[in-house]
Amino acid sequence: MRKLLFFFYMMMYFGAIAQVDSAANSLMNELDTKTSGTKEKKPAQVFYAQRLINANTTEMLAKGHLEFKVVHNFGDIGGTFGGVKNAYGLDNSTDIKIGFVFGLAKNLNMIVSRNKGFGNVTQLWEMGFKYRIMQQMENDPSRPLSIAVFANGVISSAKRSTDSTKENFYPKNSDRQSQVVQLMVARKFGNILSFQLNPTYVHTNYVVPGDVKSIFALGAAIRVPIYKKFVFIADYFHPFRTQTNTNALRAKGVNLYDVFGVGLELVTPGHIFHVNFTNTHTILENRFLTRTTTSWGKGEFRWGFTITRDFILFKDKKKR
Repeated sequence: MRKLLFFFYMMMYFGAIAQVDSAANSLMNELDTKTSGTKEKKPAQVFYAQRLINANTTEMLAKGHLEFKVVHNFGDIGGTFGGVKNAYGLDNSTDIKIGFVFGLAKNLNMIVSRNKGFGNVTQLWEMGFKYRIMQQMENDPSRPLSIAVFANGVISSAKRSTDSTKENFYPKNSDRQSQVVQLMVARKFGNILSFQLNPTYVHTNYVVPGDVKSIFALGAAIRVPIYKKFVFIADYFHPFRTQTNTNALRAKGVNLYDVFGVGLELVTPGHIFHVNFTNTHTILENRFLTRTTTSWGKGEFRWGFTITRDFILFKDKKKR
């Protein structure tokens, strides 16, 4: 309940900021119109990367561009598996993602990746897409938001278990699969704050007895510039489960937690570098929304990094 109240108050807070920002923009637009005419309308860059820590963003890769991405999560900083004996997590690697994003069209990206995975579900292959429905425009009240949708399909190529109580039991080949559909609604408030909501639906074809195959989660993400190219980023996800489902998993020794990540973004020409801290082992939404079993309160969080590199395969003829 306290987590939900916290989330509710956070939404109210940013709602208040939005109202103040909207009023301020309306006043500035009115003054500018009277003095120098209407300002130029141009797309707002709400975020600088297609992904923050655990949350996708509404940003898109340009048509003809190819992005190479490496995401790495280390082991626990503290807790039972952390501390100085494990170099505060540096000795371990919980999950690694190596992927590519290709700009098929102005508002359509194709995603392919290979993920190490964690626990019983490993050797994961992802294929997905992201489509932008609307892009926020500066000085244009008719387009105040950026809206995009993300969807993927993930399959495990790991050897199946013979234990029916394990997640990788896989009675059928189709049980190796899971799917995610996520809506992203974002807005940039001046040069101070970027905020986004991520309602997400996850379906897992095979789950252990007592678990549920489909879960809805609500996420939020923020980006706040600190100094020049240094930016504070954070995201949070709350999966909604019934108490019956939660109790059934606890009886099996599985305690689940909300996903929270904070980090620092460094923007340089051609590169976007993230240093992240999060309590989830895994990188894919298909896994961290259904199986985050570690808590910040117990020191069970880990640091990681994200590096991206953008290549131009061909230029959009319309922009020449």
